[in-house]
Amino acid sequence: MSFNEEDVRGVKQPHNDPLVIILMIEGFNTKRILMDNGSSVDIIYLPAFQQLKLDPKRLCPFDSPFVSFSGNRVYPKGIVTLTVTVGTYPRQLTRQLDFLMVDCSSSYNVIIRRPTLNRWKSATSTYCLKVKFSTENGVGEVKGDQVLARECYQAVLAAKENHTWTIEEKEEDKIETLEIVKLVKGEQLKRQE
Repeated sequence: MSFNEEDVRGVKQPHNDPLVIILMIEGFNTKRILMDNGSSVDIIYLPAFQQLKLDPKRLCPFDSPFVSFSGNRVYPKGIVTLTVTVGTYPRQLTRQLDFLMVDCSSSYNVIIRRPTLNRWKSATSTYCLKVKFSTENGVGEVKGDQVLARECYQAVLAAKENHTWTIEEKEEDKIETLEIVKLVKGEQLKRQE
């Protein structure tokens, strides 16, 4: 799998947009899916769970919290297995994925993380805003939606979400914050310790 200038066609450059795509989840085209290479958990947010009309009885208990982008502990409402299809026929993959369902605000409906991307044997290009993956019928691909990506970003700004990222280290059930980097639009990186 490789990316070339043909893959960039239609992408407004220069950009720093995230890779936001549409996937088929439980038979419904689901928008505002963030492809995130940086973390290890697939997430579905409560509003998307409800809009898909999923039965809450499908949720299995999940007791461990995880740390959000803002550095807060988030306690999932449970874990649910959903059928997800990426790509278009005949170059598509359909897989069962486990999602943590969380009830907190987000401009995204779903976040797909590194383990899923690895299972799909995929390659992502944020420059091209595209995901490519292996199928039995050749290389499939999904193009990111730059307009949706920018809408999600605007929603974040409108909600005045805290753009704080933490780098953490777990030591005997204690989470120690090593460094906090605040991202403020129009300013240079500000580091706090």
